Amino acid sequence: MGDDLSKHKLPKTGAEYLRHILRAPVYEVASITELQDMPRLSERIGNQVQLKREDRQPVHSFKLRGAYNMVASLTEEQKRAGVIAASAGNHAQGIALSGKHLGIKAIIVMPKTTPDIKVDAVRSFGGEVVLHGSNFDEAKAEAERLSKEHGYTFVPPFDHPLVIAGQGTIGMEMLQQNGHLDYIFVQVGGGGLAAGVAVLVKQLMPDIKVIAVEPEDSCCLKAALDAGEPVVLDQVSMFADGVAVKRIGDETFRLCNEYLDGHITVSSDEICAAVKDIFEDTRAIAEPSGALALAGLKKYAEQHDLKNQKLGTILSGANTNFHGLRYVSERCELGEKREGLLAVTIPEEPGAFFKFCQVIGGRAVTEFNYRYNDDSLANIFVGVRLQGGQEELDSIISDLRSAGYPVIDLSDDEMAKQHIRYMIGGKPSKPLKERLYSFEFPEYPGALLKFLSTLGTHWNISLFNYRNHGMDYGRVLCGFELDESDLTRFSEHLFELDYPYKDETDNPAYKFFLS
Repeated sequence: MGDDLSKHKLPKTGAEYLRHILRAPVYEVASITELQDMPRLSERIGNQVQLKREDRQPVHSFKLRGAYNMVASLTEEQKRAGVIAASAGNHAQGIALSGKHLGIKAIIVMPKTTPDIKVDAVRSFGGEVVLHGSNFDEAKAEAERLSKEHGYTFVPPFDHPLVIAGQGTIGMEMLQQNGHLDYIFVQVGGGGLAAGVAVLVKQLMPDIKVIAVEPEDSCCLKAALDAGEPVVLDQVSMFADGVAVKRIGDETFRLCNEYLDGHITVSSDEICAAVKDIFEDTRAIAEPSGALALAGLKKYAEQHDLKNQKLGTILSGANTNFHGLRYVSERCELGEKREGLLAVTIPEEPGAFFKFCQVIGGRAVTEFNYRYNDDSLANIFVGVRLQGGQEELDSIISDLRSAGYPVIDLSDDEMAKQHIRYMIGGKPSKPLKERLYSFEFPEYPGALLKFLSTLGTHWNISLFNYRNHGMDYGRVLCGFELDESDLTRFSEHLFELDYPYKDETDNPAYKFFLS
């Protein structure tokens, strides 16, 4: 971190950081991004919420600012030699575009496991990719080796004053766009963004509170604050991979420790809910780390009963893996306490499903999984849409227990949410005279009750799977115990039901896994 890396003395004090941020040449490549209102969320939580749209940078992430600020500040000799970085994500693209703009050779070492879409993105911005190792630590070690061997300047992703100062330009823009903010919420991985924003804000408008946000299972800043110095976490979750850092930087921690006003951690489900909030208000699809700070804003506002406050936060990036949205979609309702998951034991008898749904009342059922096990009791996995959060879920559980149903709340059970809900089923414990049907029905309150009242009170249901996917039509897979003599009357009830259906009894997947 020597002075030879820059034409200017590296900043140390708050005033020196302010000067570097104000003079940062980041706008040679970066854009001034919008501070966008979030009207739906603002109304819901009773505060004005504004979102800094760093997803609109050329590389769809804030990382370009810090990368360019450091690369542009190198000596002519260092520029001729080239730069190198290790990254599997947004920093890599920032370095690649910086090198391309300045005519500097830029090498990025990426783990061999990096998805092709990220490798191709770096190459499209002009970066030279070296694939090495199976994880980030091995890639970083190779980048440092190549740096020494060839004289490249290693550009760290967060722990350097010039990188921090580049990220601080976000805070400068936010103050220019709304100087009346009461709070700014900033995500933390290695701490470069939080350090840069906090040191800038505290020099100019110290009354604005800057709050750091981390995932519960990747909180290297919290660990450092507790220990009084940076420490290495044993492991970190890769869900929000943009902030999956085991150890916060030395300089970033020094600044965060001095200038931040608070800290909060959030769960993966709460991050998923924030991704949905951003989409509903802006139609932008944030990567999980990009929505992290908004998740913290919502949780902090609720815990501290904030009302009529002006809250700013940052959408730090949108380089998401498309297939990861499946997980986000499944978990966002749980993160917002808009869905509860329950394990309920009901009698194994005709009509039992219908009676159970009557106890649930007019509430929308989001998921229903069941497979026949024995002649006496059935264990079902059920999801329920909630309007009143935990209080409503507690009321449902109380109603079910009053009706004689044993109930377990699985809403906070990670194994149940991640695995068990998809594994319910299997083959029955005895041979069944079973026929299998798939159905489509309109997604409106009462549609499931109509289905069960028409079919589920006359024949024993031996298999049931339903999941609300937010579409106009719900889909059910249902097994019935039927003798040959039942088929005519059953067909009459299918006609009465008037929902599209298909006989799946001869489906090979059913025969292999379930029959």
